[in-house]
Amino acid sequence: MNWKSFFIGLSSGLAGGLAAYYFLTNEERQASSPEKILEQVKHLFKEQGPISGSWIHMKAEPYEKDQLKYMVYKGGISKKNADSSEQYEFIADSTTGTLLSITKL
Repeated sequence: MNWKSFFIGLSSGLAGGLAAYYFLTNEERQASSPEKILEQVKHLFKEQGPISGSWIHMKAEPYEKDQLKYMVYKGGISKKNADSSEQYEFIADSTTGTLLSITKL
């Protein structure tokens, strides 16, 4: 057995493993898709009644709340009650999908 070949194989395996680890963990920190965030918000609203419409801006924008800066998606939900329609606007963190604000219009 040639020790030189062994160490070359070992080092290339370690480098490939580290590169795979970096790309997999880096992917988790990337922004969620706006469609996925809209589906999460719709699921939360559906628990309290049917939804008649929804929308979301496809481009993340900067937002500041309580001196913390976020990249966010803004969107809206329309709900139909027995005799009226209610509209809500939401702001969700683009990375985690966490709702930062919900406002009834």
